[in-house]
Amino acid sequence: MRSDEVLAAIATGLWRWDNATGYITLDAEAARLFGLPAEPTVLSEGAMRARLHPVDWAESYGIVRLAVADGTLAEAHVRVVGEDGEVIRTIRSRSKPFVSKHEYGDDYELIGTVQEIVAPHAGALTGQSPVAGDWRRSREAFLLDAGRALAEARSTAEVLRVAASLSMPGFSLDGLAVFGIEGEHLTIIGHHGHPDGAEGPFTNMSVNTDYPAAEVVRTGRAIYLPTPKDYQDRYPATWPLVRGFGRRSWAFVPLIVAGRTMGAWMAAFKNPVTFTPDERSILTTVARMLAQALVRADVAETERELSLGLQRSMMPTLGPEIPGMSVAARYVPTGGGLQVGGDWYDMIPLPGGRKVALVIGDVQGHDVRAAGLMGQLRIALRAYAAEGHRPDAVLARASRFLHGMYEFSVPHGLTSPEDEDGEDPEYSLARFATCLYMEVDPDSGTLDIARAGHPDPVIRSADGTAIIRQTAGGLPLGIEADSNYPTTRVVLEPGDTMMLCTDGLIETGGHDMLSGWTRLRPVLENNTGASLEKLADALVDAVHGPGSHYTTGPLADRREDDIALMLLSRDIAPAVPARPHPRRTVLTISQAEPEQVAAARGQLKELLHDWRDEEQVDSAVLMVSEMATNVLLHTDGDAVLIAEAAGERGKRRLRVEVADASDELPHKRKPGELASSGRGLVLMEMLADAWGVDPRGEGKSIWFEIYEEGDAG
Repeated sequence: MRSDEVLAAIATGLWRWDNATGYITLDAEAARLFGLPAEPTVLSEGAMRARLHPVDWAESYGIVRLAVADGTLAEAHVRVVGEDGEVIRTIRSRSKPFVSKHEYGDDYELIGTVQEIVAPHAGALTGQSPVAGDWRRSREAFLLDAGRALAEARSTAEVLRVAASLSMPGFSLDGLAVFGIEGEHLTIIGHHGHPDGAEGPFTNMSVNTDYPAAEVVRTGRAIYLPTPKDYQDRYPATWPLVRGFGRRSWAFVPLIVAGRTMGAWMAAFKNPVTFTPDERSILTTVARMLAQALVRADVAETERELSLGLQRSMMPTLGPEIPGMSVAARYVPTGGGLQVGGDWYDMIPLPGGRKVALVIGDVQGHDVRAAGLMGQLRIALRAYAAEGHRPDAVLARASRFLHGMYEFSVPHGLTSPEDEDGEDPEYSLARFATCLYMEVDPDSGTLDIARAGHPDPVIRSADGTAIIRQTAGGLPLGIEADSNYPTTRVVLEPGDTMMLCTDGLIETGGHDMLSGWTRLRPVLENNTGASLEKLADALVDAVHGPGSHYTTGPLADRREDDIALMLLSRDIAPAVPARPHPRRTVLTISQAEPEQVAAARGQLKELLHDWRDEEQVDSAVLMVSEMATNVLLHTDGDAVLIAEAAGERGKRRLRVEVADASDELPHKRKPGELASSGRGLVLMEMLADAWGVDPRGEGKSIWFEIYEEGDAG
């Protein structure tokens, strides 16, 4: 005997449920157990739901989801109901889920058996209530299930799909249509169960037409047509339009929200429905839930459209191309709200040559107001750049512009309409913005950088070493009307890549600036051969990708923020053979910023992160600390520290030079001398492979060299 014959002999049916398509396949025995003709058949999810008690459907659905999650068998006892809502039999279902993973989510397929339970015990499914054909309880369970499904729908199409799958206890839909109102005409919001193009005669129909939906919209009262004769007698003008669909009963129910009729819902049935008071109550309740779901979906879709429109209008496309350089950029809005915020980037062609300006910034907040301020500030920056100002002047003018917006405009400006007592304090609160403005000379690779409270750029050299490039900076824009923004010049060597980002890329996921940089640095250094576009994707994926959920930072309660990212790389000329260029870092040691001594030590450690001899690294850090401290103690001006590591790995030379404007030359301390000065030169004589003091036209330069593995090359 065949396996299907054996199963039929023991009254066991086979079934398969494909979650991706929503169809259930039954063999002949399974169809009989579900109250259908004993022949193989395919049912939709809605049709299958109509065959089961609503309480059992809801609970068995949860059992299936748990089995899918755990990879176990799903076993449930369910009651099969007839057209009148009475329980026909109780069956036991055992199934095994098979999950297939896709980029867009997981699909599963259930394959199982069903058998009839001849004498079910009380509480077979829930463990509490006996098996009974209580139609009223079925109705309550159905309404709870329908309310949950409609509340979870997030778009109009999803609302219509959920409505089409609803199966009322004792009767199920064969087709539906949702009508809206536009002026004096009906519009079709959506339909289900009708062929494409069938809505043509009903589109743009006047509300004065002799059609049930039009009358429902005019009067706000439901219309029930139990038979085709009722339809034909009451609406003879439009009966020829619907006769070809083969339906037997119709219900036209108003969609009412806050006391206003916003449209009509047509529910059509192939099987006759008498529309008893209980059935009309169910249809009216579903119509109200459907109206609320459509309003929520419309609001959500409007917000998404507004969000996308703001993004398209405010986030520019990169261009034109920079000769000899490559640029890539990304913008990722925060996960909530309207998906817009105050982060932005821009590329501005500068007048009088081939130079361009790259700008990246972050207005405080990530809401519509922040996006509006960002758009105004971006236009102002473009205007100042087009006038030919240097980076420091551009940021100074932008800061005055943002400060003036609140100093003069907000106290007399618009307020929130919900604030009846006066000005909305949240609206009038001044906001600031961080910004980094960089003027790029593609011919020489020089970058003139001015920074207003923004994170420092990161430079990845051709050999893959990534270092935070310390630059001078000023206050965020808008805090003071007159602020100074010193300019730092950086040279981008062929093969180097610079990363500019907002703090969202660093701090998202509960990270601070230190732990966030620790997370991003390996991504930069491990993708040296990748294009800028792939590198940008890898950086964003490190923050928002699956792996990021396992690398949360020390600040677990930190909210997510918008992300703006720009990458700039200087191309290697194809005619010139690639050769390693020195690693270099430059830092200004200011009298007003003694913390730069610690920054100098940190940058030198990053520069020598792969140096073979750790003792040499410690010696270099000690000497740099001594040289930088001497600048603060024995001079009146600022100094510039330049550290450069050149040569092949294993045979490199480190040269550190500190230049200041003082003409007083240092001297070594003699034995027995009580003076405290001159100790730094003794250290350099002991620890450095070479050192010296060079007088200059204005000031002097103190330098030392260390050779990797003692090889001077």
